[in-house]
Amino acid sequence: MQLQSIVRRAAAALALVSLGACTNLGSLGNVLGGVLAPSNQLTGTVQRVDTRYQQITLQQSNGQSITVNYDANTQVSYQNQSYPVSSLQYGDQVIARLQDNGNGSYYTDLVQVTQPVNGSNGGTVSGNVQSLQGTVRQINRTNGWFTLDTGNGVQITVSMPYNVSQNDINRFNGLRTGDFVHLYGVYLNNSQVQLRNFY
Repeated sequence: MQLQSIVRRAAAALALVSLGACTNLGSLGNVLGGVLAPSNQLTGTVQRVDTRYQQITLQQSNGQSITVNYDANTQVSYQNQSYPVSSLQYGDQVIARLQDNGNGSYYTDLVQVTQPVNGSNGGTVSGNVQSLQGTVRQINRTNGWFTLDTGNGVQITVSMPYNVSQNDINRFNGLRTGDFVHLYGVYLNNSQVQLRNFY
């Protein structure tokens, strides 16, 4: 009898644990409109990219907005090319691969652009386009950026937008340290520029 009692208690405890796990999964699905289970992906439209706090806000098709964290290792992928998160803009349709941080927040390491807001050849950042020139000092082809020494000790980082022309992609892939280049770009902050095009 004592053995049966122990077995019953163990079975009841196991049922409670299973029920708790199902409840947690259900709440996770409810929070994200069911998109996380089972693929851990979030499909939505970019509402905001906060580079200060490293957060991307996406709006789902049901109107619900979700904010996810990113870091320096997060990549934006478009047509098999990788770009920095700063290349995203309001209105882009994306699929973000998510991981649960365990504290009620989510992190994305990969954002795939399925439909850019401006088509395949529009600009991604609004602002004053400026003519820049300088010497290439460092190139990161994986994350789509290079540093440019513009003279007088000033060095800027130039990031590639994901909807850049094929000609500019070829120019970027052909860059070598020490090359002197001319380009048009838009300042994202004091030390970062997004390329519009080489000339």
